[in-house]
Amino acid sequence: MYYVYILQSLKTGKLYIGHSNNLARRVEEHNSGCGGEYTKQNGPWILLYSESHQDRSSAAKRERYLKGIQGSQEKKKLAAISK
Repeated sequence: MYYVYILQSLKTGKLYIGHSNNLARRVEEHNSGCGGEYTKQNGPWILLYSESHQDRSSAAKRERYLKGIQGSQEKKKLAAISK
């Protein structure tokens, strides 16, 4: 099982989207500085939303959609619902 997730920075309020097969571990990695520069610089993070997918391919496709122009409004709605 893979998960697409939306995090929000407690420091800046910005959103971050990713995917992982271990959601709890990945959120902890983002908060402990084990990740990309963006998440290191803008943490700590809280989990706003997650959804499950059967395989990595579909999770990655969904992540790309939410990060793109077409998915930006849906991303904002999902984040707002979860607050």
